[in-house]
Amino acid sequence: NGMVAKLTDHGATVVELHVPDKNGKVEDVVLGFDSVAGYESDDNQYFGCTTGRVANRIALGKYKVHGVEYQAPVNNGPNALHGGLDRALSRVKWEGNIIPHKDSSSVMFTYSSPDGEEGYPGKLDITVMYTLTDKNELMIDYKAKTDKATPVNLTNHSYFNLAGAGSKTVLDHIVQIHADQYTPVDDTLIPTGEIAKVDGTLLDLRKGQELKINIEELGKTPALGYDHNYVLNDLTGKLREAAVVTENSSGRVMKVFTTEPGIQLYCGNFLKDQVGKQGKKYPHRSALCLETQHYPDSVNQPKFPSTILEPGMTYSHTTIYAFSTK
Repeated sequence: NGMVAKLTDHGATVVELHVPDKNGKVEDVVLGFDSVAGYESDDNQYFGCTTGRVANRIALGKYKVHGVEYQAPVNNGPNALHGGLDRALSRVKWEGNIIPHKDSSSVMFTYSSPDGEEGYPGKLDITVMYTLTDKNELMIDYKAKTDKATPVNLTNHSYFNLAGAGSKTVLDHIVQIHADQYTPVDDTLIPTGEIAKVDGTLLDLRKGQELKINIEELGKTPALGYDHNYVLNDLTGKLREAAVVTENSSGRVMKVFTTEPGIQLYCGNFLKDQVGKQGKKYPHRSALCLETQHYPDSVNQPKFPSTILEPGMTYSHTTIYAFSTK
């Protein structure tokens, strides 16, 4: 129904996502590059990729599993971010296969991460399935199995601008997140362990509002804008609506559904005018990410939902980005 998704086996990445607007005009709404060289460059800030083995941050890169301490590479100030360095899931080559269906099309990416890769224990066999449906949904199904207890927290890191990738700002987008709580962080964006209410804070997006409303005040915080993990209201693990994004000029609406307990809203605070697809520049705060996930640093936070995958268990979660117009 007018949507086109383009993917690459480099990082199991969403490269393009063409979505119709209220008049039927189709526009690519995700940031990315025209070649693998762009994705291998310093200008790539995890555009569209599968991040892991552990998405988001681990304090000092240190954690214990069953009493054994491990060290992940430190690559974000004093902390580990998004799985590591050259062998993070966002940087490796996956095996991709197209799987046709009657009412949808899928690409299944598989990768086997060896024991010890980027400091993580266990051989981890991962499957990421992207499915584009006739309902204009991009569905992502994650599965993983391990032969040794290990932390796992996978997500997709697509940057969206519903007015089209390369538009000057994302701050006019209206964002609603179904979360009464969030996880406060320290100056290095590591959770303190507290789960706090959004009520009365700058982070309350329960009713939906333009991102620009509180951006100036949030820009004075260590997060430098929106870069926060929201604790979703329904923690049963069932698939449910987590967020809604609306862009009024195009009429595009994106709804995010997930089985995960949390979602990270990030509004491109570190975008730097790098040149992306078709020579378009990506200015500061010109796109947003909605990363479905377990909470940051969960491996060191006993009160947070566990990210430890044991042998014999299957890691599994589903996220859907559903598009429509108004």
